[in-house]
Amino acid sequence: MDHSGHGMTMDLPPFTLGRGLEYSPDLFFLTGCLVALALYGWGVVRLRRRGDGWGVGRTVAFVLGVLTIALVMCTGLNDYGMVMFSVHMVQHMVISMVSPILLLLGAPVTLALRALPVAGRGSDGSSRKGPRELLLALLHSRYVRVVTHPAFTIPLFIASLYGLYFTPLFDFLMGSKAGHIAMMVHFLAVGLVFFWPIMGIDPGPHRPGYVMRMLELFAGMPFHAFFGIALMMASEPMVKAYENPPASLGIDALTDQNAAGGIAWAFSEIPSVLVLVALVYQWYHSEQRQARRTDRAADRDGDKELAEYNAYLASLQARGR
Repeated sequence: MDHSGHGMTMDLPPFTLGRGLEYSPDLFFLTGCLVALALYGWGVVRLRRRGDGWGVGRTVAFVLGVLTIALVMCTGLNDYGMVMFSVHMVQHMVISMVSPILLLLGAPVTLALRALPVAGRGSDGSSRKGPRELLLALLHSRYVRVVTHPAFTIPLFIASLYGLYFTPLFDFLMGSKAGHIAMMVHFLAVGLVFFWPIMGIDPGPHRPGYVMRMLELFAGMPFHAFFGIALMMASEPMVKAYENPPASLGIDALTDQNAAGGIAWAFSEIPSVLVLVALVYQWYHSEQRQARRTDRAADRDGDKELAEYNAYLASLQARGR
């Protein structure tokens, strides 16, 4: 496939799923995916060698998250995404809403904190700072508190749609390979900071209750649906980068934009379901753990709390006589 100097893919044959899934790597994302898998694998192996366990489900989720990034950035989907709005929207939705959820279910921060060695102290007795200490400092920093707060993440999540596609910024970024890579990295980063406090698996500065997490989730999702509907209802192409698709594709720009809107609208439901299932699962197991802690406490003190409550009820009954 031929790539022009500014990153656009020209004279592609009509899109088919087979052509879209052909191996066509972007070096930046291919390298990033391989490094992510290698680091995660190193962390899991390090824990296992010292006798600590790490959930298989977490590993599977993280690997799937990395593979979804590779799927949309290291195949023909990335080539077609440069000239077809509908394919680009698939890339955007996957890398900003599906990939982050799967990556976060893999608990990479927790794994890093458990796998990285403690730096210890220097010869003068002062504490040294290794990778683990730097990561902890970042997690407790004001910067992370700001970028993971709902007052920041929800507007950022929304602005990544309306502020990008409905302004000249999108066309500017699509004009170069570096700009396109920066845009996709931005989509991934926005998805990670939006879903991080909602998923609540890795440690972070904000840990709202389960009901509040659900409210945060639903606060952002409707705007995706409205965005998709706006694209579907438009009577003319709204993004210059896709208003003149190559003739070799055999597509109409407005029809392709309508398909892109439908994809954006449909994807607003998928992460909601994934996250809700994860939250309900976490909530259930949290209640189970709390019940077990309560039972153990009752066994230790002979259920003192229940006995005191029964005595209180008896005293009320005695007063009423």
